[in-house]
Amino acid sequence: MAAKLAKPDSRRPLLVCVLATTLLLGGCTTYLPAIREGVVQPPAAPADVSTPAAALTPLIDAAGLDFFERRVVDVYETVSPSVVSITTRVLRRDFFFNVVPEEGAGSGFVIDKAGHILTNYHVVDGAESIEVSFGDQLVTPATVVGVDPRNDVAVLKVEVDSAALAPVTLGASGDLRVGQWAIAIGNPFGQFGRTLTTGVISALDRTIEGPDNRTINGIIQTDAAINKGNSGGPLLDSSGRVIGITSAIFSPTGTSAGVGFAVPVDTLKRILPDLLTYGRYRHPWLGIRYAYNITPGLAEVIRLPVQEGLLLVQLYDGSPLAAADIRGAQTQEILGNQRVYLGGDIVTAVDGQAIAQISQLESILESDYQVGDTVTISILRDGKNIEVPVELVEEP
Repeated sequence: MAAKLAKPDSRRPLLVCVLATTLLLGGCTTYLPAIREGVVQPPAAPADVSTPAAALTPLIDAAGLDFFERRVVDVYETVSPSVVSITTRVLRRDFFFNVVPEEGAGSGFVIDKAGHILTNYHVVDGAESIEVSFGDQLVTPATVVGVDPRNDVAVLKVEVDSAALAPVTLGASGDLRVGQWAIAIGNPFGQFGRTLTTGVISALDRTIEGPDNRTINGIIQTDAAINKGNSGGPLLDSSGRVIGITSAIFSPTGTSAGVGFAVPVDTLKRILPDLLTYGRYRHPWLGIRYAYNITPGLAEVIRLPVQEGLLLVQLYDGSPLAAADIRGAQTQEILGNQRVYLGGDIVTAVDGQAIAQISQLESILESDYQVGDTVTISILRDGKNIEVPVELVEEP
């Protein structure tokens, strides 16, 4: 179960050195002789130990910065012009039903010379107006181009001279490792634009709850400080490439507690073309309305031939699975004090990948497939294994 997380509200040194080690043999009364052409060589002269080795010092540049500090400075100077502060205006009703304007704040980053900016969906959700500040006194209105509430991502568009736009470099998140450096730049508390914080990647493949109360998988966890207003800012690697978009924190106080979360950049790159083209992400869909996650205990109680998989109960009319003649429950029984629906097909795999839970199936579809792809669904029906090709469509 994904933890309910607070959204950052919309409203060592790498010491590069060389270790020289000297083995001192002076004062020994025995030695292992070297033998060449039958002649015993005399022992080497004892090493001079009268002068201690010079102390090692870190590599420091002319500005007094060590290697890691130089990298962080370079990243900030390169990427910070791409990071923007976002101010939103939302109209809400007070206790007396009067309309009251309310401001919110977040962060974002420029992704191209056309003026597109990535941020979080929850930063701009419900906004009547949006303004973007580039940190150099340039403040301009923005419009929403596309949103994906499930992944908490939104794309904005500003109309400014392309010379004012410095697009980020999108990296990759599939090869990230726990322990590598992570750098965040954002607008904490809506007041301190282009603030940099550093930390490490604390964990990978976390699951959190998105704005639409559905889970977001594959999340990056970091201890780089993330606070209210940081939402939508970039999470960067030590080369300045975007590896994620900061989205949420886990905190009992609403401020940074060293547990922050970012949607991985591979997810951003997958959904971005749809957001720019259709204004939404077309989530791939099979059409399962309800299914049981089969466990050994359930399999024993209702006498199923397998101990894991999905026992289909109900499919949506006209869905890809229904169109492929895959079936839901055919009968029902009362077991104890519960009604159980039986006789449906059992989904065991998708394209050869074993399926044990409905959440796993949804995660695979989200991360590996797109609308229009055809997948092979392996089902068990009446004791027979059947493979059925099914074309994925957009989730209604």
